[in-house]
Amino acid sequence: MLTDVVDPRKRRGVRHRLAVVLAIALAATLAGARSFTAIAEWATDVPAGALVRLGVVRRPPSESTIRRVLQRLPGDVFDEKISAWMWLRTSTISGRRVIAFDGKTVKGAKDTAGKLVHLLSGLCQRSKAVLAQVAVGAKTNEIPVLAALLGTLDITNAVITADAMHCQRDTAQIIRDRGGHYILTVKANQPTLSKRLKSLPWKDIPSMSVTRERGHGRQDTPGERQSR
Repeated sequence: MLTDVVDPRKRRGVRHRLAVVLAIALAATLAGARSFTAIAEWATDVPAGALVRLGVVRRPPSESTIRRVLQRLPGDVFDEKISAWMWLRTSTISGRRVIAFDGKTVKGAKDTAGKLVHLLSGLCQRSKAVLAQVAVGAKTNEIPVLAALLGTLDITNAVITADAMHCQRDTAQIIRDRGGHYILTVKANQPTLSKRLKSLPWKDIPSMSVTRERGHGRQDTPGERQSR
């Protein structure tokens, strides 16, 4: 998969193949590295046998090489390749893929303008694998970005979940048109819909599934929260 990523560098003077630099960066990040320096230090300290398996022929790339390569690499293009690989490692819940979309500002990561990077990601609820991810630009928001991300995945018969920001007619229609199903949070951003939902006879609807969770010093049973 890494060999399919287009190298942004010129061929002249290249000592380490792009796939090798990316493999080292991925392995080091999985091992806990959180900076270019930490990635380079990991490559220096790791056993020689591991470096050979990652494609290193002589010596590992330096910190400056790793930094220049990763800074020049188009993030969205790389995410697309990773997502395609991760899709093959997803599993289903009751026969369906369940994909949760959520936005998050990445602490410590900044774009070329010095602003914090905000990502919108689609997470497989069963395997916890990120299946799709893209940066949300400063001049847009998550709503149109979600529509674009949905176009990169096969969501036939899948269940898509998202927060109240994405409770939009257009978003719901895109999911239905592509053969998927949706569970969207309804809050005050949709006052008419929220009022209609609150008027439904929820107390008369039997629970078809009950789960119990323990955390934060208490045991919680969804469905009992409203009566507490």
